[in-house]
Amino acid sequence: MSRDTIFATPQPQVKDFAFDGNTAEVFDDMLHRSVPMYGQIQTMVVALAAAFVRDSGVVYDLGCSTGTTLIALASALEGRNARLVGIDSSQPMLDRAAEKAQGLPIEWLPLHIDEQINLAPCDVAILTLTLQFIRPLQRQTLLRRLYESITPGGCLILVEKVLTDDPAFARLFIDLYHDYKAAQGYSHLEIAQKREALENVLVPYRAAENIEMLRRSGFAEVETFFRWFNFAGFVAKKVR
Repeated sequence: MSRDTIFATPQPQVKDFAFDGNTAEVFDDMLHRSVPMYGQIQTMVVALAAAFVRDSGVVYDLGCSTGTTLIALASALEGRNARLVGIDSSQPMLDRAAEKAQGLPIEWLPLHIDEQINLAPCDVAILTLTLQFIRPLQRQTLLRRLYESITPGGCLILVEKVLTDDPAFARLFIDLYHDYKAAQGYSHLEIAQKREALENVLVPYRAAENIEMLRRSGFAEVETFFRWFNFAGFVAKKVR
């Protein structure tokens, strides 16, 4: 796993964050050092997905990046003959995923994840730290399309960076998050430059807004399964 040093050097003008080849090369390290409890989140997402996948069922991971979730899920679903499909708009990410998943029955599709995406019927759709990169005006339509693709009894798993209502808590949670990243070896320069790079690219919602979007999309049962200050995970079940 290559170490993330993308923002270690001072940049005269910080460019918007991009899921390019340089990012793909260090993305696994970036996630483990930038997302609190990332390993635990992956374990929970895989366990939830496995609980909803039927024999010969279908799972889509939208914004699959380097394929970590589906690789773990392939092991958890061994013997169920499930179809696992990873979708991402970044070819370098998919190339890295395919390299990591050699020999595993996983499909990798280079598609943009927006309101125009059409999926075959599936048991589970996964959006791990993905929806926050979709333009806000497209999110509700995308979630509705996913709801329509999920079979009754199936679920959508959503993990997002989230905002808080209270300004004091918002500042505290950001400070605690920066402390976490510093403890993982990121310098103040790296933290500041990455935050600037993400400013116009990653647009988080409040936890309640994400839950409301899921309910408006048709999901009758929505539960929070993970929360760490400004990160949250939700599972939404399609009842009928």
